[in-house]
Amino acid sequence: MPSFLSRYATPLMTGLFLVSLVSGLALFFHVGPTGFHGMHEWLSMVLILAFVLHLWKNWRPMTAYLRRAPMALSLALSVAVAAIFLVPVGGGEGRGGPPQVRLAQALYAATPEVAAPVFGMTGAELVEGLKRAGLTSADSGKTLREIAAASGKSDAELAVAIMGLSS
Repeated sequence: MPSFLSRYATPLMTGLFLVSLVSGLALFFHVGPTGFHGMHEWLSMVLILAFVLHLWKNWRPMTAYLRRAPMALSLALSVAVAAIFLVPVGGGEGRGGPPQVRLAQALYAATPEVAAPVFGMTGAELVEGLKRAGLTSADSGKTLREIAAASGKSDAELAVAIMGLSS
């Protein structure tokens, strides 16, 4: 195992970092094929293994770094900068995510009367359709999310049921 580590840990770490760098830049600037997203996520998971192998190979020098202030300061700064991205913005309950997810969350928080026109039907038609689709607790006084939860269904099952009604 030590010869494997000596031979491949750093080159594997370097190669996967470069892939992560290129795909991350493409994602940031919204360029390139759609495959960059999956590639970036999955190969970043493999990068974890390469990182562990690299640490194992270079453990002695790493422990020397850990005893010095620059490493502690760098790690603290990295955590602080990362934390900025986790602070909710724009008020509300702190639910973030892409705009299409926030839009779906707003729809799930609406009652059938409010949501139904989006799908070209009345609130009563939406309630009846949801009941036929297995969301047995559907009624006009509950939000769509409350209807799904009370019927033992997930948001995804609710979405499938609604989309089946509007097609």
